[in-house]
Amino acid sequence: MRFELLAGLLALTCVGACANATPREQEIAECRPGEIATWADGRDRPALGKPLVFVYWDSGAPTWFSSAQVMELLKRSSQAWAGCGIESRVSALLGNAPLPAGAVVVQWSEAGSRGNFGLANLGQRTLALSPAMFQLLRTRNPSYPAEQTLQMVVSHEMGHFFGLMAHSRRCIDVTSYYTDGKGGNCYARDRSQLKTVVEYRSILPTACDIQRCRIANGLPVNAP
Repeated sequence: MRFELLAGLLALTCVGACANATPREQEIAECRPGEIATWADGRDRPALGKPLVFVYWDSGAPTWFSSAQVMELLKRSSQAWAGCGIESRVSALLGNAPLPAGAVVVQWSEAGSRGNFGLANLGQRTLALSPAMFQLLRTRNPSYPAEQTLQMVVSHEMGHFFGLMAHSRRCIDVTSYYTDGKGGNCYARDRSQLKTVVEYRSILPTACDIQRCRIANGLPVNAP
């Protein structure tokens, strides 16, 4: 997924119906009828595997991202996608240990990321992260919490393995693109809210992301 180089992220997200929730937090927490829409750049499908197994290989990682830190972010994204109803697990690749059958390898690779912050390759079962893009982000804005960017990238790319192949047109969704590159803009309940934060997109799957995922996997959308 290609993100704006200097895009910031909001650290706090609303995980429920918060009494004092901001409009952004409300959009994260609920999915109203008619709000699910995509850029029609793919067709959603069932998850790549059941369960999904993500294995992190830390070779080539930027020095400021520890293995423990990246593992925590991967687990957080995996747990957030659990609402889809598809089991997923995260582990680290240690030494010469064999990969679990059907595992998705999360790795740092310029070739695999193809100039994006991250890229999911379902055919090769890889989730590639770009050291160069995170280095550029750090160079341009050393004080910016790049961990949040990494959280959003991981959550977005994981979504493809859960079956969300198309990108959302709802600005807040972690699977969203803000524009289609052809003049089209994403949807927000109140577009003036986009200017209230540096980055409107959620760092974890939203209620609409989860609902789409359940639909793609043939599960009822009203299940907890």
